[in-house]
Amino acid sequence: QVQLAESGGGSVPAGGFLKISCVGSVHEYPSGTYCLAWFRRAPGQAREGVATIYAGDGKADYGDSVKGRFTIHRDNTKKTLYLSIHKPQPEDTAKYYCAAYLGQCRPEDVAGEGAGFAYWGQGTQVTVSS
Repeated sequence: QVQLAESGGGSVPAGGFLKISCVGSVHEYPSGTYCLAWFRRAPGQAREGVATIYAGDGKADYGDSVKGRFTIHRDNTKKTLYLSIHKPQPEDTAKYYCAAYLGQCRPEDVAGEGAGFAYWGQGTQVTVSS
């Protein structure tokens, strides 16, 4: 059973910086073989893929709306996933969720709404003020 818990959300001014975290507890499988991801959902909108990273080799992929501004990275020894949000804009305001499934990430993962992800955290709110 995998349990995920996000933290670090809050309010940030546009153009600032925020880093959010997700700690995962893995009881059955090696942590290095998971596809890890961040998704977000703004009020009244569908869930959107933000970024994915394969814990085995660190290969990352990003949604078009965050490319060049957000960075996903992980620390396997701490079982922690991070999302660095550089120069956020008001449209980045959303609840951010970390998610995982066992296996290599697929190119379509970041473009979808996360249907293939088996494990989810409860989310952390990020609010960007203009």
